[in-house]
Amino acid sequence: MAYDEELAARVRSALAGRSNLTERKMFGGIGFMLAGNMATGVSGDDLIVRLDPEEGERALDEPGVRMFDKTGRPMTGWVLVARAGTGTDDGLRQWVDRGAAFAESLPPK
Repeated sequence: MAYDEELAARVRSALAGRSNLTERKMFGGIGFMLAGNMATGVSGDDLIVRLDPEEGERALDEPGVRMFDKTGRPMTGWVLVARAGTGTDDGLRQWVDRGAAFAESLPPK
């Protein structure tokens, strides 16, 4: 499945200036890693965000958010955010910052 290149460019811009940023093709899209830890990504038209498991559970109550489930087994703490949550630059930046904060809290790989 192709992924939204425009959304990926917006994510790239939101992450600009962070150290140890790399990109990797994954989940049929692209993942953005900080110090080797997944922070966020793009799959189809959705933003993937990796969060602390408790925060991920709470995030499911927010508009346009659903569990990330590519294999039939939902991944704890990982969510997909639809355009409803990423349509504005502020909305996207908030989600990207949340994923980045969690990735930066983990030990480097």
